[in-house]
Order: sequence, then structure tokens, then C-alpha cells
Amino acid sequence: MYTLLIRNVTAVDPGDDATRVLPEHDIAITGGRIAAIQPAGRVQSDEADEIIDGTGMAALPGLINAHAHTAMTLFRGSAEDVPIDEWFNDYVWSMETNLTPDDVAWGARLGIAEMIAGGVTTVADHYIEMDVIAEAAEAGGIRAHLAPTMFGADPRAELAAAEAFAGRWHRAAGGRIQAWLGPHAPYTCPPDFLREVAREANRLGLGCHIHVSESAAQVDASLAAHGVTPIGLLQRLGLTDGRLLCAHATHATPDDIALLAASGAGVAHCPKTFLKLASGIAPVTAMRAAGVPVGLGSDGAASNNTLDILEQLRLAAMLQKHELHDARALPLHSALAMATSAGAQALGQGHELGRLLPGYLADVILLRLDRTHVQPVHDVSAALVYAARAGDVDTTIVDGRVLMRRRRLLTLDETEIMREVGGRAERLRQRGHGRTMQTYST
Repeated sequence: MYTLLIRNVTAVDPGDDATRVLPEHDIAITGGRIAAIQPAGRVQSDEADEIIDGTGMAALPGLINAHAHTAMTLFRGSAEDVPIDEWFNDYVWSMETNLTPDDVAWGARLGIAEMIAGGVTTVADHYIEMDVIAEAAEAGGIRAHLAPTMFGADPRAELAAAEAFAGRWHRAAGGRIQAWLGPHAPYTCPPDFLREVAREANRLGLGCHIHVSESAAQVDASLAAHGVTPIGLLQRLGLTDGRLLCAHATHATPDDIALLAASGAGVAHCPKTFLKLASGIAPVTAMRAAGVPVGLGSDGAASNNTLDILEQLRLAAMLQKHELHDARALPLHSALAMATSAGAQALGQGHELGRLLPGYLADVILLRLDRTHVQPVHDVSAALVYAARAGDVDTTIVDGRVLMRRRRLLTLDETEIMREVGGRAERLRQRGHGRTMQTYST
């Protein structure tokens, strides 16, 4: 007996080397895992507790947001048309001092609702007040890899708080939530603190999620101060010895890429943020060729404006073609993998997440192919990469549980969330108080 049966759908399984497309198939789910993928009609209706008709839709693994600051939906559109140093120092790090835990909780709910509606089933989040974000993820039903942000101002207290968070939340919510350590970056955290983070991660058996090599200036500053690139510094301090997720790595050098590949580190690529802040485009094609798992991230809505991974997918593909002057760069199957299977690999879950295969976690989305902007469908992969929109996602399933059906969210109250967030907006955008979370050096 199956708990859920998706009938007569086009099943899309994005692998590293090719995308397998299976028209007119059924997907059977038992508990939180995919039990079978078979030609339509082989599974009888009375063999399933719940049935979803997938006619006219593509089923694919839930999209993976490999780097986000989910609660920064609160600052959407509040820091526009400014360079990266002003973005941090004059806007974001000033406004973030206004946040209360309750603010973060509602911002997280807004972001999780947006992601579920856009087919994102897993998020790797890096932010403050992580307990309330974990509560929002648990309530919303999403899968979440959560890293409380640390700057190293009070190393002992920050590491103790991170360990306590991991004790409360690692593998909570039926395994949907995993804890990581979240040192902010090598340009904001002292080297001795990063060395201690690496030791603590090893002791606790946790991964580290960190921003690195976001700008050319950061690389130059690291070379001047330490004699190595920021990624080289992470290796020197021991962070590449364990599980490592590098947000951005926009200015990774060939030696950096070889280092990342040898260590098994993952990279989260956030092309819309790079474009908006004019900080450069990561060498994704070179990373993938070296064997580095590269997933897609939205970053925060203050630098991206949406948490739409389909938009990131499209930008990633086109930017590699543009940067390399090669229309063959980052082809359809590679782009789809970055949003799914490669993102899972970057998070250390490639063995059970990001594919439509029996035994894998039942994180599945259904996306409509019968819309005017998608038809006619000559190539399903092309339709998904270059024509489909977040609003075409019809159904979102995590761990075999339906979180959205026919565009209706089932776990979160959108009206309540938007009312709460709207009532906080004016207070949150105040910047004249003279306080700041950190300082971005130029």
C-alpha cells in the first residue's frame, strides 16, 4: 500500500550527465520515500491512500536553494542600486540591528511560503536568531540545513550557542532539519576563530557554511594580509578538512577550484546577487569540470528580491554561455542538475536527495506544462530551464507530505504572514540610529 500516488505525469530525473524524461508515468510514495516510478496505469487506485492527477504536468525533484538568508525577505527592495560596500555598511547591516526574534520568525515564514510556492523543498539558510527560523521550517514542512551566523566577536559564547542550537535541532522534524556551523566569512571572522570553528565542527560532526571570495577586493585583501586567497586561508585553518559549503566563491582561482575539488567542498552559486551588486560571475563551468558540486542559491531577498530558484537556474545557464562566448556552455541537463541533484551533493545529501529514483526522499514538485508561455513542448528540459516560471508550480511535496496543492499553501497562512510583515516594514528600514551588525572593509 502506498501513501501517495502521482498519476500520469512526465517524470523528469536530472542526473549529472543527462536528464531522464519519462512521459506518462506514475510515481508511488511510501512514507517519506519514493517507492516506485512506473508506466502509467500499473499501480491501481486502491493501492494508494491519496492520489494526485499529474496530467499536463512535469514531476521533478524539489528545487534546492543552497544558500539563503530566508528572513531577509523583510528587506526586499530596501537596498537598491548601490555598490557592495554601501549595500552592507549603509543599508543591510544597519537595518538588521532593528530585528527582534519575532521579526525574524515572520520574515522566515514569508520566505518559506515563497519558496514552497516556487517549488523549493530544501533550503540552506545562514542567519541570526536561527531557533525561530528552525521553528518556521518545522511548521512550514520544508527541508532545511540551518547555520547560525557567527562573527567571532565573542568566540566562546558564539560557539557554545551554535553547539546548543545543534543539540536542539540537528536531525529534528523527522530528519528534515540539519544543523551546520555558520562562520560569516574569512573577511569578517578572525583567523583564530575560524580555526576554532573547524575544530568544533569536527568534534560535533557538523558541516560549515561560509561566505567566501565574493569580490576581487576580498581576494586581493586576503593575499595582502595572509599570502593566500580566502579559499586558501580556509584550507590553512582546517575548514576544508570537513564538510564545507562555500557561498559564492565568485572569484575562485584555478588553484582554489582544485583545492575545493580535492576537499569535496560544495559551492552555492547565486548569479542574480552577483549581477545586482556587480561583483563578478563565478567560474561555474570550470568548477563543474573539476568535480566541484555546484548548487544554486538565492542569497537574501535584499540582494536578489526573490527566492526563485528557477530564475537563478536560467541566469546561471545564460551567464556561463555569455562569459565563455560559447552557446554550448552549461547545457540543459547541467542547469537542471544545479537546481536539484548537484545542490543535494553540495549539501552532502546527494545519495538520497535531488533525484526521482526509488529509495530517494519523496521531495517532489509538479509543474504545469500546459501554459501558453510553455507550449508547445518540443523539449521538456528546455521548457523547464527557459520557459517555466515559479508560478507554474502546482504542487509541492516534502517527505511525502503535500505542502501546496493546486497553488494553495496547506501549512502556512499567507494572509496572516503578509499582514504581520507589512506592519513591521517601516520600523525595520530605519538606518539613522548609528548601529551596525558588522563593517565591510574596502
